Amino acid sequence: MTIYIALLRGINVGGHNKIIMAELRNSLEQLGLQNVKTYIQSGNILFESDETEELLQTKIHEKIKEDFGVSSVVIIRTAEKIQQIVSQSPFSDQEISEAESSCKGECLHVALLPTAPSKANSDKFLSFVNEKELSVINGRDVYLLFYDSIRNSKLGNNLKKLEIPATVRNWKTLMKLSSMIEEAKRMKSK
Repeated sequence: MTIYIALLRGINVGGHNKIIMAELRNSLEQLGLQNVKTYIQSGNILFESDETEELLQTKIHEKIKEDFGVSSVVIIRTAEKIQQIVSQSPFSDQEISEAESSCKGECLHVALLPTAPSKANSDKFLSFVNEKELSVINGRDVYLLFYDSIRNSKLGNNLKKLEIPATVRNWKTLMKLSSMIEEAKRMKSK
């Protein structure tokens, strides 16, 4: 069985699209997903399945819509891909350290997309990069480094230029998901 991470967009944000994580875990177990675990309330789900990313994306989206009345974008990544995202940050330790020293809140984020954006849309989005807001697009993943804040940033507010729905996670969340993956791998090997 493959270990996957599902990332839901817009769950439990600002009092909208409320889903209790225990209920979400139960709902997803009804789909046959194994060892379902969640992290915080924003829709980060670790599970195991033999099905493909594409099929899981559709099934999870439909199940959430059916059980909770919420139509959320569902982004799926394998455990290996999440760990690759974490291990291959395009920003240097020095860039991250400098950003952290001036940033209000989390400075490093990754926007995860269901498919890679077109070159034209990537170019439109990257035109908003400046000395305080950096970005690197790597396939379906968009790394974002802010020296001030993601809130009200031109770069963050223009993710829509990619013309693909995205869900954004800060680095702390991705690191926690990576450690949950390591724990799940340890449990599988026992």
